[in-house]
Amino acid sequence: MIDAASIRTLVSSFRPDQVERSHRSIARFLEFLRSTDQPIARTNYQPGHVTASGIVLSPDRERVLLVYHHRLRRWLQPGGHVEPGDQNLAAAAGREVREETAVIVDPSVPPVLVGIDVHEIPDSRQEPAHLHFDAVFRFLALDGQEPASDALRAAWCPPDWLEEFGADEPLVGAARRARQLERGGRRRETSVGW
Repeated sequence: MIDAASIRTLVSSFRPDQVERSHRSIARFLEFLRSTDQPIARTNYQPGHVTASGIVLSPDRERVLLVYHHRLRRWLQPGGHVEPGDQNLAAAAGREVREETAVIVDPSVPPVLVGIDVHEIPDSRQEPAHLHFDAVFRFLALDGQEPASDALRAAWCPPDWLEEFGADEPLVGAARRARQLERGGRRRETSVGW
């Protein structure tokens, strides 16, 4: 079961780069978790709810999987809402990757927390403006799969092109940390079991 305490442990263990936004996001995330006993309830709009997303690297580790979010009009990493049946946040992120892109991640490579980001979602006809408290995990794709989606455009993007795709600092930073892990560049990361 995913509860505030298990999420708090995960978020508290993350050590970001020296980027002010990362530190602010962690502090806001932890403050939110202290204020609610239902962090994943997607109808919790005051101030928001926990989401999970994935930085998926291609098998050659040279590309990052992106989806075009039509409502936000931006390229992002695949991800979304946590479902009650998800075992943990990493499992939620892996499920969202499959649902949004049809890309299967390698189950032998444990997901690793590579980003924490708090961002605002604008209001729509279905919901008011609210915050997403997002946990971002690194995954490795199986084979050389081409992404497919019924609802979203999806593409493999070379990391050097992320800014050309309009990626913001949290996405660029999470992708950089994911690639560093694959090259053995980080000492302590939070590996998460499935």
